[in-house]
Amino acid sequence: MTRAQMIAAFLAVAVVLVVFELVRRRRLSEEFSLLWVMASVGAAVLALWTGFLTAVTRAIGALYETSTIFFFGLLFVMVVLLYYAVKLTRLSQEVRRLAQDVALLRRRLEARDETGTGGGPGPGGEGQP
Repeated sequence: MTRAQMIAAFLAVAVVLVVFELVRRRRLSEEFSLLWVMASVGAAVLALWTGFLTAVTRAIGALYETSTIFFFGLLFVMVVLLYYAVKLTRLSQEVRRLAQDVALLRRRLEARDETGTGGGPGPGGEGQP
């Protein structure tokens, strides 16, 4: 085992441990942790199993093993960015919908207060007679 392989294995294990700690402290959801654990295991496999890395390098047509590692790293980053873009889009749509709902409810309360048919607590927290 070369020094670079040992460092790569150590870093992969360290990332997995950090991910588990973040999940334990509820700073990272389990949904996202699976992605990071899989990426760390994949990096460790590529770093430690040199025969597999060489075979993958030949299969994708790269000249050097480092190019293969760089390729998979770039692919991982692109997948993560796409995933976050999808999540951000969904959250933006949800925030827009919630803001519209709040605006409609506020308008309905204002209209009820103007007509005096409320009967419930108003904006000041006091009930109408």
